[in-house]
Amino acid sequence: MLYLEDLHIGDRFISREYEMTAEEIKKFATQYDPQVFHLDEEQASRHPVFQGLAASGWHTSAITMRLWTECFPVAGGLIGTETSLRWPKPTRPGDRIHVEVEITAITPSRTKNDRGIVTYVTQAYNQFQDLLLISTTKIVVFKKAAIEN
Repeated sequence: MLYLEDLHIGDRFISREYEMTAEEIKKFATQYDPQVFHLDEEQASRHPVFQGLAASGWHTSAITMRLWTECFPVAGGLIGTETSLRWPKPTRPGDRIHVEVEITAITPSRTKNDRGIVTYVTQAYNQFQDLLLISTTKIVVFKKAAIEN
């Protein structure tokens, strides 16, 4: 597990790959984002933006979150306080997604000396190195003594 004192600006973390399937895209969309370009190949192929079946951006985000938790094991969990998020390119069936995380800032708390705010940029890529998701996120990270007590 990683604590505040273990982290440094410029640290990078890279996840394993996760393969997206058409079945998974449709299942997620049926439950959470029921739009034709996530549900129906025929209609999606005629869509002027997607031109084919595409995963919901929220589905890509959920997979990114899973990969974050595996490659960036912060003690106490990834407790988000703020994020900005973009999906420059759609995630497609067969895409093998991996995540790259880079720490860009570490700010000790002014009022609680057992923690700080860590800012990092996450980029999710497919097997062709197409950028599928980019976010800048701030999380609370505790010092080792805060978690061990």
